[in-house]
Amino acid sequence: MTVETRPAPKLHRAWLIAGAAFVALLASAGFRSAPGVLIDPLHQEFGWSTATISSAVSVNLVLYGLFAPFAAALMERFGIRRVSATALFVIAIGAAGTVFMTASWQLILCWGVLIGAGTGSMAMSFAATVAARWFVRSRGVVTGVLTAAGATGQLIFLPLIANLAVGSGWRTASLVIAIAALAVVPVVLLLIRDHPADVGTTAYGAPAGAEVARPAPKTGSARRALSVLKTAARTRTFWLLAVGFAICGATTNGLVGTHFVPAAHDHGMPQTTAAGLLALVGVFDVVGTIFSGWLTDRVDPRILLGIYYALRGLSLAMLPQLFTDSVQPSMWAFILFYGLDWVATVPPTVALCVRAFGEAGPIVFGWVFACHQLGAAFAASAAGLVRDQLGNYTLAWYSAAVLAIIASVASLAVKRAKKPVPVPAN
Repeated sequence: MTVETRPAPKLHRAWLIAGAAFVALLASAGFRSAPGVLIDPLHQEFGWSTATISSAVSVNLVLYGLFAPFAAALMERFGIRRVSATALFVIAIGAAGTVFMTASWQLILCWGVLIGAGTGSMAMSFAATVAARWFVRSRGVVTGVLTAAGATGQLIFLPLIANLAVGSGWRTASLVIAIAALAVVPVVLLLIRDHPADVGTTAYGAPAGAEVARPAPKTGSARRALSVLKTAARTRTFWLLAVGFAICGATTNGLVGTHFVPAAHDHGMPQTTAAGLLALVGVFDVVGTIFSGWLTDRVDPRILLGIYYALRGLSLAMLPQLFTDSVQPSMWAFILFYGLDWVATVPPTVALCVRAFGEAGPIVFGWVFACHQLGAAFAASAAGLVRDQLGNYTLAWYSAAVLAIIASVASLAVKRAKKPVPVPAN
């Protein structure tokens, strides 16, 4: 009796693209994790105030957000591969340039402008574009995994940067980030392709018989991004998502990502210990974000966002009482709870943008993400001023908790999209 053997199913090219995108996002996250652990070393060497250094962080966060929609439009015109490789090169230049700083304006140029532009082009819109273009099935999970790449990068780079800054100096830490960004450029150029049609296939999970065709390239990237914004801004859905995501940025990157380490240090906790705690947020964030992506494929994204923001507000309201000179069980509980929620908001927000705006969804998400970073920039500067004026961060933590509740209400108010809003091609 002969037994018929079937060849093992071939891995779809989309998964290779997603893997390369994960590595690229991992590398770009390196400098995203740097500000919190470099504030004190820069203050000690140059005498710059917390507010001055925070202003450079704010510029970084603003450009990180504002570049996202234009990067998504550029990817429509020039392709994912070219844009992401160029972005990684700009990150490397900015990171290496900080080594030669002597004045605060140079910090703003390198840390704020170059790093902000580079990481902005490798921001969440990059993940949204890859997921939307290469996946039909498992899109939420892939969005969650790619989003988690930032947290994984934080997990890898944050303790390394903190130890290098203490042991070898912050310049060595900056050079390590530059080298890491450059090392990933060949990976992007060799593995990433712009469209499934480039390799003669369709998106993963596309219906049987779907046409293998490369979409016509869009011209006028800036005009495309602005026309999408003009259309989206006429809808209630866009503004509710933008408000919620602005608060998301304020309560994560802007406040916790930038000021958790110095706030813990204010209470006598060693900087490396605090950096390790923030890295652990990244550990739990990987789990939380991937699980959020899985839930997004199955549960109403509006409900998920409402729950996520409400839980975040609760955890931030408790944080001021948890800081001590050592890590207590209550702080471990916060790290676990807050970490699971850190960027779990991204997969449902991407899903709502794609459902509401169709093919233009990644660009719309880019604009929503720009609001995320504006909120982060405001919180980074405001918290720095609060610390300089009051001597502690307590008011900043409580204010963030109230804002998170507002974001929860805004998310639940988003209406279910019956069909995508038509967006002009240009």
